[in-house]
Amino acid sequence: MKLTDLQSLEEWITLEEEIRQRSGMRASIYDIDGIGLTGRSRHANKLCPAIRATGKGQTYICAVAHQNMAAMAQNSRSPVIEECDAGLIKIVVPIFVDGTFVGAAGGCGLLMEDGEVDDFMINKTTDLAEEEIATLAETIAPITRQEAENLAAYIAGEIARVVKRYQGGRPRDRGRGRCCARHPLPPPQIAGAR
Repeated sequence: MKLTDLQSLEEWITLEEEIRQRSGMRASIYDIDGIGLTGRSRHANKLCPAIRATGKGQTYICAVAHQNMAAMAQNSRSPVIEECDAGLIKIVVPIFVDGTFVGAAGGCGLLMEDGEVDDFMINKTTDLAEEEIATLAETIAPITRQEAENLAAYIAGEIARVVKRYQGGRPRDRGRGRCCARHPLPPPQIAGAR
């Protein structure tokens, strides 16, 4: 099963944009391999694109953080809120359909209000100068633990709505008796009918 079986690419783009507008985070929807679905996410600060622009930064900071947190979310079947190795917050909400893990949604790129950027680790991993890291880090907005938890709950609620709609709550191609091309909807339940 693919994420676009649940809803259209345009609807996933809309969800990413809603997450970004609510939080300022770099919002993304990921498939089971950790690949971004939409290709439209925007960075939350100026440091993250500098890190991602280096091969080592993308591989050893960003990708590792997502792989580890997505595995935690998949195993716990609940949202994960943690820091990446650079010290920035990442939220990962698992997407399950009928018990099968099909991807994750979330965001990254803000700094926990009592956290700090690990400029030493970023420098050693990416070879970015510590002065440049410090300057770019000034663009990072803070987030409280409560705000992060509220955002994770919002994302989980939106994912639950998408999955419920896919499972028959609201047909995607109205009038044709299907939620998608492969899955016919069950007959409607009529109150009082036997």
